Amino acid sequence: MPAKTLRTRGAGADRPVGVRATRARRPRPLSVLEIHDRILTAISEHRLPPGTQLVEEKLAAAFGVSRTKVRQAIARLAHDGIATVFHNRGAFVSRPTVAEAREVFEARRLIEPWLIRSLAATATAAQVARLRAHVALESNARAANDRRSIIRLSGEFHQLITEMVGNSVVARTMRELESLTCLVIILYDSPHVPACPYHEHSGLIDAIERHDPDEAARRMVEHLNHVEGALDLHEASAVEIDLEAALA
Repeated sequence: MPAKTLRTRGAGADRPVGVRATRARRPRPLSVLEIHDRILTAISEHRLPPGTQLVEEKLAAAFGVSRTKVRQAIARLAHDGIATVFHNRGAFVSRPTVAEAREVFEARRLIEPWLIRSLAATATAAQVARLRAHVALESNARAANDRRSIIRLSGEFHQLITEMVGNSVVARTMRELESLTCLVIILYDSPHVPACPYHEHSGLIDAIERHDPDEAARRMVEHLNHVEGALDLHEASAVEIDLEAALA
C-alpha cells in the first residue's frame, strides 16, 4: 500500500507520514593520532614552521576537539622531537640548530645506505613498480608546481623504501628523522627550491632494479649529501603563524 503523504505549507514537497527526515550526521571526532598526523602534515608542508607555538585552545578550536586530546597529540610530537615543551611557556614546533641539522644527516647516512642495500638485494618487480609510480607522482606535482605535494612526496619516497625493508624499529627511527629533516629544510632551505633532488630518486630505483646493493648505497649517500649541501646552514629567525589558518 502506498504511504500516506502529509502536505506542508510553504515546504512544497509531500513527505510520507511517519517517515522522519534524515538528520545530518555529525562528523566523527578526530582521534589523538589523527590530530597528531594533521599537525605533522602541516609541519611537513611548511604551513607550521619551526618556532610556531602550538596553543592548545587554538588547536582545539581548529580541530573541534577537547584540549585533552590536543595535549596528548602534542605529547606524541614532543616524544619524537618534533615539538618542544617549555615549562610555563607551552609547546612549540621544534627549531633544530645547525649542529642538530648536521646530526640528522649524519644519522641518515648511517641508516639509509643499509636500508637501500637491503632492498636492492631482495626487491621484487612489484616493489620497483611501486617506487616508479611514486616518482611519477613527484614528477606530476612538480609539473603542477604543487609545493605541498612535492615536499610530502619527496619525504614519502624515503619512507617507502623503509617500509619495503620491513624493519619496524628502523621504520620508527626513520619517521622521526624524516620529520626532523622536514624541520631542517623549512628552516634552512629556500622555500622555492626543494632540497631533495627528485631526479636522483630514479637513479636509486635503477640500482635497486639491477639488484646492485653497492651502487644503491653509493647513490643514497650522494643523494643525502646533495640534500644537505643545498641547505644554507645558518641560524634562522622565527616568524609568527596563524594556527587556525595554517590548519584549515
